[in-house]
Amino acid sequence: MLCQRTLKSVVHAVGVGVHSGQKVALTLRPAPPDAGITFRRTDLAEPVDIAIDTQAVCDTRMASTVSPGGDPAAPKVQTIEHLMSACAGLGLDNLVIDIDGEEVPILDGSAATFVYLLQSAGIEVQAAPKRFLRVRRAVEVREGEGATLKWARLEPHHGYKLSFEIDFSHPALDATGQRVSFDMGSGRYKTDIARARTFGFTKDVETLRSRGLGLGGSLDNVIVVDDYRVLNADGLRYDDEFAKHKILDAIGDLHILGRPLLAHYVAYRSGHALNNRLLRALLADVTAWEIVTFDDEARAPAGLAALAPAW
Repeated sequence: MLCQRTLKSVVHAVGVGVHSGQKVALTLRPAPPDAGITFRRTDLAEPVDIAIDTQAVCDTRMASTVSPGGDPAAPKVQTIEHLMSACAGLGLDNLVIDIDGEEVPILDGSAATFVYLLQSAGIEVQAAPKRFLRVRRAVEVREGEGATLKWARLEPHHGYKLSFEIDFSHPALDATGQRVSFDMGSGRYKTDIARARTFGFTKDVETLRSRGLGLGGSLDNVIVVDDYRVLNADGLRYDDEFAKHKILDAIGDLHILGRPLLAHYVAYRSGHALNNRLLRALLADVTAWEIVTFDDEARAPAGLAALAPAW
């Protein structure tokens, strides 16, 4: 049987929120089968649990933000996509994340440190079947037209594959790979995707900070681009790091579904808002998906039974 996974032990991390600039501590804990992933705000007088699902998303400006039931007035946790991406990349189904602030720390701007933390805790295989959401027919959402067009689609696929194309019309980004396709069953999430960092433009810094955003951003946790070039002294980690980071974000945004996907995600210039709209459009059409398990691991898509070593 292809089983659910959680952590073997508790692990801690401390960092700064890229938007808030505030120091925040995380404690990642095991959770029982079928519990899903829950953020717990421990800094409040009465701790508040935020169970992760598509309806919990309350804001998608610059990041994916969740609150209980998606209530924008309720306590929230923002910038969850990199941690959620790491959970998806390691095949984790059940987890409690204690957090003593409003924003997940940015760490190095990628998912790599979260992967290291989760694997250092160990991966526990649980005695319950892993429940996949399998896409049965294509669902697509679109926004804008012409130069402003963006779209995202989920197609039937026996496995989990993501294809993304960026188009920023910027000399530094245009000089890198614009299209990336990644198969989650390849077992190469940690090496090929997780290290891709978030990026930002110097021209946007003043506007962001006037809105109380980007206060924790620096060359240590963001790829910074001026009008012509990348400013980070060490350059890029991948030739196509910008496109790969959009794949990393999409993996995290889609894991907010609460179940691993069996689908091919294809997108052009998509972002957090469109990714969440895509999940909501999928769930709204009950004929477009089904929940499946694999009693025989050999019948599961290649690679998905071994997304992370279970020690």
